[in-house]
Amino acid sequence: MASRVNTSFTLIPNQKYRRSNRRSSYFSNNFDSDSQPLSTLGNFKALPVEIFQIILKYLSVKDISMLSMVSKTVSQHIINYISTSSGSKRLLLQDFHDPELPDREDTTILDHYRSLGLLFKRCTLLLPTKDRLKYIHKILADVSCFKFNGCASPLQCVGLLCYGLFLQTLTAGWDELECHRVYNFLCELTNLSRKMQTAVCSKPGSARKLELRIRLFCRNVLLDHWIHQSDSAFWLTCILKPWPMVNQARLLYIIFGPISPQDVVPREWLLENSARLLILSGNNICFTFMASKAVNGRTIELARLIVFLALVCEKELYCMDWAVKMMQRVCKVFSTPVERNNFLQSVANAFACAIMEMLQSVMSGDADDDDRSFMNLFHLVQAQASFHKEVLYLTMNVLSS
Repeated sequence: MASRVNTSFTLIPNQKYRRSNRRSSYFSNNFDSDSQPLSTLGNFKALPVEIFQIILKYLSVKDISMLSMVSKTVSQHIINYISTSSGSKRLLLQDFHDPELPDREDTTILDHYRSLGLLFKRCTLLLPTKDRLKYIHKILADVSCFKFNGCASPLQCVGLLCYGLFLQTLTAGWDELECHRVYNFLCELTNLSRKMQTAVCSKPGSARKLELRIRLFCRNVLLDHWIHQSDSAFWLTCILKPWPMVNQARLLYIIFGPISPQDVVPREWLLENSARLLILSGNNICFTFMASKAVNGRTIELARLIVFLALVCEKELYCMDWAVKMMQRVCKVFSTPVERNNFLQSVANAFACAIMEMLQSVMSGDADDDDRSFMNLFHLVQAQASFHKEVLYLTMNVLSS
């Protein structure tokens, strides 16, 4: 007999089913909410722009720089903040004229502009190089000390130094083509090429202020900040490449030459420093320079230069036979035996005169300078001995052959 089932009551789903169904519904709801597109402003979406900019006032430049990478929208809001008067006043510090500044690399304002360069680098990341430079120039245009002739007291100003650190951070990692565009942009902005042409075509010292401005701009903005020599060499190449060799030499002297503390005009180099530069420039440039003096009859100058080439070789432990062979090459420039003999006699006289000058300096010098003067005299006497020894070796080799 079949049993009868009571169907008058409602079956209640078991508890396991109910929990499973609830959990499924929960995850489904979460998934739906997560799948909705979030605002690229994140939690800042609910804030008015004015409040967002007030928040930026309490962030450091480094923090703002990090925030700019959150999204394109946030970056655009930061760009808008930079363009406001309050943002510009806060970010574009202009305390460049403190005469008591400590070591420049440790000053706060330099660190500030290094960080500001990173901020601009990130905010303008999606723009073409040309547009990035135009935007940055627009923002920095009101900073007078960033301009070529913008500061009335450039020697007491770190404005160009800050500008250089800013550009260094901005262009770090850029390829050479982009960096060339930066240099060309700066040249157009400052009319740098025309100013350089005026300086190199003028009589030395006749355009003192212009030479000083060129020196400060090139050193502080383009050359002095780089850690790797290859970077400095790139920018120096940009400066020198358009010019013929004689103008390149003049520009190098203006940019790197020693300066007078009184009037800032480059002083004439010591012969020892000139000799060092010639040695480091290589055989071809050194010989060309010395041969030019020989052709133009400047025998006494040439003889003194030979002495200091020998002195540098002695001090730096270079091979002395190099100096002797260089003198031998220069001798061949003279057209007659009489001229060659006069030149060799001038070299001997130049050694004697240099030794007497240094001896007099030792005897009449201050106590603080005694040690240095004596060591210079010692090296010069040693240089003379080594030089003449190499001359004797060369003579004996010629006779034996």
